[in-house]
Amino acid sequence: METKNNLRAWIYLAPLLILMGIFTFYPLINAFIISFYKDYLPISGTASGLTLNNFSYVFRNQLFWASIKNTFVIAFVSVPVSIIISLFISVALKNIPKLKGFFQTVFFLPYVTNAIAIGMAFAFLFHQDYGLFNVILGWFGVDGINWIGGTSSWIAQMSALLVYTVWSGLAFKILVFTSGMQNIDKQYYDAAKIDSASKWTVFKRITVPLLSPLILYISITSMIGALKAYNSVIGLFGTQLGAQPYSMITIVAFVMDISINYLKFLILVTPLRPQSFFL
Repeated sequence: METKNNLRAWIYLAPLLILMGIFTFYPLINAFIISFYKDYLPISGTASGLTLNNFSYVFRNQLFWASIKNTFVIAFVSVPVSIIISLFISVALKNIPKLKGFFQTVFFLPYVTNAIAIGMAFAFLFHQDYGLFNVILGWFGVDGINWIGGTSSWIAQMSALLVYTVWSGLAFKILVFTSGMQNIDKQYYDAAKIDSASKWTVFKRITVPLLSPLILYISITSMIGALKAYNSVIGLFGTQLGAQPYSMITIVAFVMDISINYLKFLILVTPLRPQSFFL
């Protein structure tokens, strides 16, 4: 009986496993193998041998280490901050049931808006001369900061990018957390009222523990999304990827840049003077 159930389970899983094998596992394994090829030609799929120069070229490239630093700062700063803010906003929405639907729609709009368009809007908001953020700083007597201009510092650029990343990541998290709180049994909150527990105690002892599976899910998916950051950088800083060229480059942007340069090399240089790109 157990063997029959196992066979039935594998039959049910077979379509998904086949699709994952074709579109996930095979490309990953194939890309790992190709990384050892020398003078690989994508169109014909041919190579002149095996080499480790591909890896040494990447590790010697300063843009690679800059992309690692930028990507990890984005991931390990924006994800925790956005989760904390979205949790508090979700709790606040729960306490205003009459307008909850309206505010949910408002907060969810960034999720269905093109990331490049939002990035361009934030580039306007961070403009040194007439951007909203510098206008607000001016109210407190603080001089305008050059956030994304031609001479802006790495800290200013990263701060602007983190603000945009946190804001754009709130929409989906708020929707998930508000939906999750609707499934929490009200008897827990009723018991807390009887015990005269404070709102902070209810949040810390009831809401957060019961939402912990969703928090874990959001943390994992948000971390994956942050490690793939690209559209936000393009929208905010343009194709130069920063005030100083490539100062805000991410891992995905680095891969795209290497791929484009390699294709240009194959098309323009190789026919005239055969040589290896990864020297």
